[in-house]
Amino acid sequence: MADTEPQALKRTPLYDLHVDLGARIVPFAGYEMPVQFEGVKAEHLWTRAHAGLFDVSHMGPCFLFLKDGLGEAGAHEKISAALERLVPSDIAALKPVQGRLTGLLNKDGGILDDLIVTRMPGEGLDGMLYIVVNGAVKQEDWALFEQELSDVAMLQRADDRILIAVQGPDAESVIASHFPEAADLKFMRCAYAQKDGEKYMVSRCGYTGEDGFELLLPNNETGLSLVKKLLADERVKPIGLGARDSLRLEAGLCLYGHDMDTTRDPVEADLAWVIQKSRRARADFPGADRIMSALENGPAEKRVGIQPLQSAPAREGTEIQLNGERVGVITSGGVGPSVGRPIAMGFVRADLAEGGTKLDLMVRGKARPAEVATLPFIQPNYKR
Repeated sequence: MADTEPQALKRTPLYDLHVDLGARIVPFAGYEMPVQFEGVKAEHLWTRAHAGLFDVSHMGPCFLFLKDGLGEAGAHEKISAALERLVPSDIAALKPVQGRLTGLLNKDGGILDDLIVTRMPGEGLDGMLYIVVNGAVKQEDWALFEQELSDVAMLQRADDRILIAVQGPDAESVIASHFPEAADLKFMRCAYAQKDGEKYMVSRCGYTGEDGFELLLPNNETGLSLVKKLLADERVKPIGLGARDSLRLEAGLCLYGHDMDTTRDPVEADLAWVIQKSRRARADFPGADRIMSALENGPAEKRVGIQPLQSAPAREGTEIQLNGERVGVITSGGVGPSVGRPIAMGFVRADLAEGGTKLDLMVRGKARPAEVATLPFIQPNYKR
């Protein structure tokens, strides 16, 4: 008989701290995670004005490195060539400490996941990449790495560590008080820092539209102590999944499994920018025929911003219509606390993707007016 018992939910190293801080805990990506502390709107606005600390330890941080020749001349080119079998981005062009968003593709060009790939600094680490994949599909991603790249590479999982994001206009001064080198980092750059006898990955990135950092910390008293010190800073508050979602929606950022999945390719998902010119010229990535055709001829549908013109928000799954005909679907939607109105993203027929195009949203059985909006809904504050 098949085992039908539900999988027990896991807990991140910060679970007890969340409980102590009064978090409302919910199941998410196989973990017990905080959805809110003070409240979604308050946490969202605090992050936009100050600095919010997010537990993202459920994600899939890992290191992919060469079996042979780590740190030798040409090592980065070798590990890049291996990973480029699975992604459409130019990994070889990454400079030391530079990161890049890309997509893990299936053989048909559908998106298996989005991930950030960072080239480790020199000092004997050429041939090693730091990769963060999504928590909900990390096991599948890692199995694919091990299946397809085991001839040249090894995978070291790091999801047993603490991974946090500190986001907001005060993030730089907060993090630099602990890691002075962080102040010099540009967006999508990292530092491999040493402190208190431990090594830390400090990456200037995030998924809120704000300036910020992700920190990979040891899962021990030293790492937990640092998190507590950050939260003791009057500029920092703990932030839950609810505000994380509304922040990324205002920033026009995809959520895997909603705004992109295996049925969508990067061009449809409005992520064609992850495919650099060199990779387009080679067209040697999974699903290249489909993706190159979409680049040259345009996709049938495209991800766009949607602005409801009435007060009712349009949630995921809401049908988009034009003259009574279905022309698309909402994939993310809600109220944007910073912009003070309902906002959404979804897929529409490509001929309707122009900003300002009038559409209808079927909300609670009634057609409500909307229009295609330019993404993002807020001006991003990344440090370029």
